[in-house]
Amino acid sequence: MSQLPPATGAVRNLSKAERVAFILAKLAELYPKPPIPLDHTDPYTLLVAVLLSAQCTDERVNQVTPALWQLADNPWTMSQQSAETIRAIIRPCGLSPQKSKAIARLSQILVEEYDGQVPADLEALEQLPGVGHKTASVVMSQAFGVPAFPVDTHIHRLAQRWGLTNGKSVAQTEKDLKRLFPKERWNDLHLQIIYYGREYCSARGCDGRVCEICTTCYPTRKHPKKTLKA
Repeated sequence: MSQLPPATGAVRNLSKAERVAFILAKLAELYPKPPIPLDHTDPYTLLVAVLLSAQCTDERVNQVTPALWQLADNPWTMSQQSAETIRAIIRPCGLSPQKSKAIARLSQILVEEYDGQVPADLEALEQLPGVGHKTASVVMSQAFGVPAFPVDTHIHRLAQRWGLTNGKSVAQTEKDLKRLFPKERWNDLHLQIIYYGREYCSARGCDGRVCEICTTCYPTRKHPKKTLKA
């Protein structure tokens, strides 16, 4: 029996350009039309849902918001509710004292300054109570279709595992990802990475040497990839 010819070329890690191309193709294959994970009906309910999702799972938020929308699903009605009334409903999401006050106050601001409409402007959104850069970016991308690349701790972790950033902050990671990936892919890509991280490359389920993207990008990786904290 003839032997197989020796393999040509040693196994190597992909270059950054190769990693970017593979990640884009793989995520598009797995999640061609990634759905928005937070249940909402308009920019306002999305804004509130994203605010509630801070340090809370999307699943928990989706369990809580139906009762909140029954109380008030628009800034006019919500602005008439007390923070205590709002807090009683959103308590399971955590950080309810701060979140309830923020929801009540931002609703008042939307009514007083924006005719009850959520502004399609990143800087204006960032000025609202309880709305930081990430929340504002999510609303801009998911409610208004404006290219943005919201980065949370999960995207930060995967970007480091995939060699896309060395940033110690989510702000630096966002800059690096925006520089690497085409702008027209940002909105889908941010969701695709979140879904992939949950399904294949979770904090405990993969250490940089388990999932397909990690092993394809870094086949020679011998040790767990330690994430620089955001």
